[in-house]
Order: sequence, then structure tokens, then C-alpha cells
Amino acid sequence: PIQVDLRNLVPDMVLQTLQPEGALRLPRDTDDLSALHNVSYHLLAGSLSPHKKFLAVGLASVRRPRGYYLPATLQSLFKQSTEEELQEMVVVVHLADADPGWNTRVAVDIARKFAHHILLGRLLLIHAPQEFYPTLEGLKRNYNDPEERVRFRSKQNADYAFLLAFAANLSSYYLMIEDDVWCAKSFLTAIRKALASRAGSNWATLEFSKLGYIGKLYHSSDLPRLARFLLLFYQEMPCDWLLVHFRLLLTQKDVIRFKPSLFQHMGLYSSFQGTINRLEDDEFQADAVDLPDNPPAALFTSMPIFENYEPLKAYSTAEGYFWGKDPAAGSIFCIVFRQPARVTRVRVRTGSEERRDDFLHAGVLELGRQQRPDGRDCSAYDTVGTFEKGNLEQRGLEKAVPSPVECVRIRVTQDQSEWLIIRSIDIWTMDGT
Repeated sequence: PIQVDLRNLVPDMVLQTLQPEGALRLPRDTDDLSALHNVSYHLLAGSLSPHKKFLAVGLASVRRPRGYYLPATLQSLFKQSTEEELQEMVVVVHLADADPGWNTRVAVDIARKFAHHILLGRLLLIHAPQEFYPTLEGLKRNYNDPEERVRFRSKQNADYAFLLAFAANLSSYYLMIEDDVWCAKSFLTAIRKALASRAGSNWATLEFSKLGYIGKLYHSSDLPRLARFLLLFYQEMPCDWLLVHFRLLLTQKDVIRFKPSLFQHMGLYSSFQGTINRLEDDEFQADAVDLPDNPPAALFTSMPIFENYEPLKAYSTAEGYFWGKDPAAGSIFCIVFRQPARVTRVRVRTGSEERRDDFLHAGVLELGRQQRPDGRDCSAYDTVGTFEKGNLEQRGLEKAVPSPVECVRIRVTQDQSEWLIIRSIDIWTMDGT
């Protein structure tokens, strides 16, 4: 084994966990993971907390032909979190390269740069030995992928499977990211807020980015099944495709993706053969503290709805947008709250990149009271803003309309020949009520 002198690099406590000639072995009880056998993990750095955390953030990392983004990713995770948030979080990195020398060198580098977080039990570096991996030779070449590509993605599925199995008992929720991402400020608080909005509903996967494996949230109780699933079908298809199948098998038909995105891809070079990868999430927002509240509501419109582009898609976490036909002066889009709320701010975006002309050419935003008996509208309204070039953002609405409101309404004020896309409606309320 490679000998590494760590004495001048990291505190003694970290040094003890990093001896390359005898990395700590962490036996796991995996009786319920029959496909994973009894894996003994190498714990390269860190120590397990005796208390279950709110969130585990997991990522796997291998040597890239070009680029090394892991330190920047970890820096972003920790820097973008408050001290209170860090106490509820543990980050697990699976150093999964086939070269043990690379894993050791990276462990030393990360332990030196993040010794504080390792000592506090907020960062764990692990490795699942190659002897536990399924074969990576003679694999099926589905989709006519080159043999090298099939080997890479099949190993990646196994890398994630071992990571998921390890993390299953560390926290209540598990967040999957990659080793080359930026994080939004206070992403943990934003995730907690998103979970509160889904309270009482069944879900398998919540998504906080539109890219690949980035920003996928799971119940930790589902991780053993997901780990087993990835190993069972490891050679069939890429991991992100398997994650979609897993969601569908757990009977979540629709994607539940929260906007704006909390994670952004930073890497320029792919971990596969170092190819250029310029993927970016155009819905990333660096400050997650600013997420809207969007209180529970019913949505109604007087415009004919095109196909399945229903009103809820503009207001909820559902993928897509509202698309209405033949908007005319007097056409309305109405949000009726289940409970009156004191609205402080509203932001509406209309039109889309693909349909640039389908924006609201002329319209106003209104806050309403005195809900009608049919529950589809209100009787009294105050106009609080005018759309400009299809968009509107009004702040300080609690001053304009200090009492709780029951309806938020968009009213078209001029006929237009183009249809109307409402991409997103974001509403902030006092104390998140």
C-alpha cells in the first residue's frame, strides 16, 4: 500500500482514520440487502454520529481524465449552509476509483481541507472495495453503446448502490448530488420547506434540479430498495434512467420538481473520458432562502385549456406550465386560497423560450376578498400591479392590502391573437402562512 505522511497536514484524530495500510473497516448489517451481500466498507475519514440527522448528502467520485471538482463541491455544500443547518446534515463521499492510490491521495487532500467538518462528524469518506462489485466484463451492450461506455455506466450504478446502502441509516432523508455542483444558499432549509408543502402526500422522489442525478431527494427508508434496484439492473441502462423507473415503480407517476433549482452543474469535463460537458440548469437560483410559499389553493380559469397544460402546472411543483387558448379582455386566471393569507409579494412569469409570443401582452394582478359561494372566485378586488412584457413582480403587498386575501387573480385587459402560457406563479406570505 502507498505510504502517505500526514503528520503536517491534518490533526491527529483525522490521521488515525486515514492510514492507507489499514483503513477502518465498517461492517454493515445488510441482511435486508441480499443483492449487496455483507459489504465491509473502508471508512477513509470521519466518524459516524450516534444520532440520526435530518439530511444525508451523498456523492460518488472517481478520477476524471480532466478536471477535479470535489473540493469546490464540498466547499459549496458547507459554505452555503448555516451552522444550524450543518448540525442537521452529514455529507458522505464514496471515493470509488479502481485505483486505491487515487482514493488515498484524494482522502488526504479532502481531510486536510475539511478537517473541521470531519472532526465534527459532518463529512465521511468511504470506499467499497472492488471485491464486492459485480462483474464489469462481458456486459450487455444495450442501446448499442460502446463497450467502454457500458462498463463506465455499469460501474457507476454499483458505485451509487454501495453509497445508498451505506447511507440508509444516517438520516431521515437522502439527497443525491454529483461531485461537480454548486449549491444554493440554505438549500437544506429550502428542502425542509418543500417537504412541509408535501406533508401528508405520498412521494418517492422530489427533485431540486432538472439535471441527471443532481438534487434528487429520497426517504432514507427507501434507500435499501433503491440500492438493490441499481445493482439488480446495473448493466441495463444509465443510473438516471433507472431512477425514473424506480420512481414509477413506487407509483409516483409525475415528476415533482421544485423551482427554482437548488443545485447547478459546475464541471466542464465529464467523468467519462474527459469529454466537454456544458450542462447547466437555467432554473438555478443561488439564494434558496428566497423560495416562495405558494399556499394550498384551488385554481380556475375562464380560458379554454390546451390539452393537459392545466392551471395547476403554473402554481405547483408539477412539471410544465399553463397554456390557455384565445385570451381576451376580461379573461381570468384565479388562485383561491384554502385559508386566507396575508400576501407580501407575487411574481408571475409568462411565455416560454419555445413560444416567445405566447406571453401576456396586457394584464393586471388583483388581490381579492369575499369568496363567492361556488368557491371559484372572489367578489371584491384591489388591483396591485400591471404586467410589463409578460412579467410581473410586486413586493410590499402587505402595505397595499393589509388584511388577509382569499384570491389572487390575473386578469387579461386586452384581446390578443396569441395563446397564453403562464410559466410560473410565485406567492410569498407573512410568516409563510
